[in-house]
Amino acid sequence: MSRIRPDELDERLDAGDRPFLLDIRPETEFAAGAIDGSHNVPVYDDLQRGDKSALRKRLGEIPDDEPVVVVCKMGIVAKRATRFLDEQGYDATTLAGGMSGWNGYQKGSWGYRLRSLWWTIR
Repeated sequence: MSRIRPDELDERLDAGDRPFLLDIRPETEFAAGAIDGSHNVPVYDDLQRGDKSALRKRLGEIPDDEPVVVVCKMGIVAKRATRFLDEQGYDATTLAGGMSGWNGYQKGSWGYRLRSLWWTIR
């Protein structure tokens, strides 16, 4: 299973390489802030409980002919979605750190810098 760091995703977006951004967070969190161009399929709570059926029912909303980057709060539940999508034949990747990582990257926070260093050495 693969992951992409926020800085790597930002570089891709700047270069015009736009994967399908699948934001699985609840609608209220998505409405409060999301990466431009993201598509909300709010299955976070179901996946957190280990229930993949909600995501399975919504696969028709996710293109299977382009890369998918899965976004959640911190990147943990997105890993479950990514793994499931991989099993279904999608080219799926998890956004490392989720929206927390993305927001930290955008703000240049120390927390993001430390986390980024950790991702680099792993």
